[in-house]
Amino acid sequence: MIIIENNVIVETTHGKVRGYSRRGIIKFKGIPYAAPPIGNLRFKPPTPVEPWSGILDAIKYSPVSIQPASPLEAQFGEPMPQSEADCLTLNIWTQGLDNGKRPVMFWIHGGGFITGNGASLDGARLALRGDVVVVNINYRLGYLGFLYMPDEKDATANAGLLDMIAALKWVKDNISKYGGNPDNVTIFGESAGGFAVASLLAMPAAKRLLHRAIPHSGSAHKLSFNPIVGIRVYEELIQKLGIEKGDIEALRKLPAEKFIVPQENTLRIQEGVLRVGPVVDEKTLPEHPLEAVRNGFAKDIDLFIGSNLDENKLWLMWTPKAFDLTEERLEKNVKTIMKIARQEEGKSKEMIDTYRQLRKTPRDILDAILTDYMFRIPSVRLAEVQSKHQPNTFMYLFTWKSPIQGGKFGAMHALELPFVFGLLGDKDIGIFPGRTEETQKLSEKMMDAWISFARSGDPNHENIPKLPPYEIEKRATIIFDKEITIEQDPYGNERMAWEYIL
Repeated sequence: MIIIENNVIVETTHGKVRGYSRRGIIKFKGIPYAAPPIGNLRFKPPTPVEPWSGILDAIKYSPVSIQPASPLEAQFGEPMPQSEADCLTLNIWTQGLDNGKRPVMFWIHGGGFITGNGASLDGARLALRGDVVVVNINYRLGYLGFLYMPDEKDATANAGLLDMIAALKWVKDNISKYGGNPDNVTIFGESAGGFAVASLLAMPAAKRLLHRAIPHSGSAHKLSFNPIVGIRVYEELIQKLGIEKGDIEALRKLPAEKFIVPQENTLRIQEGVLRVGPVVDEKTLPEHPLEAVRNGFAKDIDLFIGSNLDENKLWLMWTPKAFDLTEERLEKNVKTIMKIARQEEGKSKEMIDTYRQLRKTPRDILDAILTDYMFRIPSVRLAEVQSKHQPNTFMYLFTWKSPIQGGKFGAMHALELPFVFGLLGDKDIGIFPGRTEETQKLSEKMMDAWISFARSGDPNHENIPKLPPYEIEKRATIIFDKEITIEQDPYGNERMAWEYIL
């Protein structure tokens, strides 16, 4: 280690990188973990980055993967520059470049596998509070990361997931030089990032690269990972682009920006949850993650999993008229969900009647059903199957309600993120609440739970009620709200309504 004023230089397996220290944290930004995935490498697995001579500056964030605009990403700040060539990078926050063997917390951003970036959540406060090493990454998004072309021998499925594995391998080889312990790596992520965490639990190439997992609001949805949907997405794309089937070289020659417009409308429910994302594939993801975990593939991985109570209400921020939902529209929407889930039409009335017991309006009923369909029930299913193999399996439910517009958005999607990362500002910023005595206390307790889990595989600490491991008989769940409590099988009637469906 060489220190020049606030500059810090570390020797990695590919060359020297320069970071900087500030307020007790040493930061490295934009470190490449794989070669630029361009030209002939587009649609292929990531390849090792070429070693460099001299010193590579790692003092500012790199460009992010090519992507369309997103109203949610706009909540995190100014748009980042985009580049297909320079997006396979990672960022590091640590307290020391010593032999501290700190737990490593490896963050995977969300965004439906279409948008998002590793720079959106600063890891400094988490690293400072818990003396952990925080790593977050960029990976290929959209068609560049998840286009499924099974007949093409010169392409791979799930390239974006393979990017994550390449970054985990970089951590395995280098993180000890940043004060981290390569034998204690916790992967955590939200939304698509949680979906990715669940996927990595089932990938042979990820074995021995991770030790604990915290999927937020995203899991191994039973109806996703469908290669048939992946093929359909590919066929729709080449039709829109006017390219012959099998002409992968034409796809490789297109400017990356050409893929943005066709994928802007792909983030929607159709025969599952996401149309662009991981698929079951013989070489990279040979089994649906839920089945792989059920069969004990991830039995050595500690799991802390959960979701937010009102996930679906986030999307109402951009469609305020949707609050005025009629009973007729409620029934139509629930019938569509049941059709996707391959249920008889009568099941929709049964589902609505169950949710009406605790919900007041058609809007609240639909939001609760969609939240459970997309997020909570898949999280419960993963906890159920993992708990049979791994005693360190724990469940949370985030129920703290945002005060925005009188609380109408509840505990919406992504609202837990500023609490986990300690990103509470002097005032509200977008969906992120400002710092008050209430939010600060909740944030500290949540941060300590995540840190404790990363350190030991158990989220318990002295400032929260004792959370037992998740078992099907009792279903102990920690509720993160103004008061933190433990409940057995919260919203159990609604959970049971999904038996034999999801």
